[in-house]
Amino acid sequence: MGQRTPLYDQHLALGAKMVDFGGWDMPLHYGSQVEEHHQVRRDCGVFDVSHMTVVDVTGAQAKAYLQHLLANDIERLQVLGKALYSGMLNEQGGVIDDLIVYLTSEGYRVVVNAATRDKDLAWMQAQTAGFAVELHERAELAMLAIQGPQARARTAELVSVARAELIGELKPFEGFPEGDWFIARTGYTGEDGLEIMLPAEQAPGFFSELVGAGIAPIGLGARDTLRLEAGMNLYGQDMTEDVSPLAANMAWTIAWEPTARGFVGRKVLEAQHTAGNQPKLVGLVLEERGVLRAHQVVRVEGVGEGEITSGSFSPTLGKSIALARVPAATGERAEVEIRGKWYPVRVVRPNFVRHGKALI
Repeated sequence: MGQRTPLYDQHLALGAKMVDFGGWDMPLHYGSQVEEHHQVRRDCGVFDVSHMTVVDVTGAQAKAYLQHLLANDIERLQVLGKALYSGMLNEQGGVIDDLIVYLTSEGYRVVVNAATRDKDLAWMQAQTAGFAVELHERAELAMLAIQGPQARARTAELVSVARAELIGELKPFEGFPEGDWFIARTGYTGEDGLEIMLPAEQAPGFFSELVGAGIAPIGLGARDTLRLEAGMNLYGQDMTEDVSPLAANMAWTIAWEPTARGFVGRKVLEAQHTAGNQPKLVGLVLEERGVLRAHQVVRVEGVGEGEITSGSFSPTLGKSIALARVPAATGERAEVEIRGKWYPVRVVRPNFVRHGKALI
């Protein structure tokens, strides 16, 4: 038996198919993964993401500590509640995890992946040496993600007037504390939406209100196809401790300025950047029948080989898509080996669908 979120019994009552995910018993779907995917693209749905790890970073040197820990620069967080996406790297420039950090009135709030909790917390604690900083894991909080074009409007109808007004004013990648809740306009689907951190004991009641108002519960299966269509990385597949962010379509998350900021892994990344010898993460589209899957070999004539890191059938596009790490010289065409046969694929930017619209 794995760990369970405060909503476990409700998932069962709603008919969820439960699976193990990073040591947690989580809903894969509630009947139809494809229908749940379309529900988020067309309207909105609610995900239980209470398995995510929330850590508050406080202390006199919290800012300096995070500037050392993260490849992106939290100096960019100038407004209370503002969010920043970043990689957390090791000394070799590999990705320990990707995360979101928010500016709070007490310091910063960091949200990391569930499957990497133990190693993340150990690494973060080890890096506190020499800094006047404290880490507080907020295990007493649950987290819900309401995602889709109608997510903010539908959620605003169910909360207090004060919260509804603040939700209406939120810009992308902004959040706000309101009482013991923290509400942010962030997500992992390529759609508009909210992520709400709230006390665990309040989560079942609010989840029931959302579902009762017609906001469909959505499982991890649709979450994966949604994020893949949006070109968003999955840790452990599209990026790992052995992969540079330069080879994971994360170069935009590296803040090179100011040059004096010595974040973990910087020297290795600078050498890689200068050498220009890293592979790249691209999107693939299979024009024929078939399904692209992780670890299938990608062959680029006259250039070399790569590998699919994430692949699936795209419900929105009606064809198979993938993310793949390939040689830097890869052009617009490649081939993928599926069950011993080679199939032509189109190479595109790793961003297939955003806000319900096809980008390829």
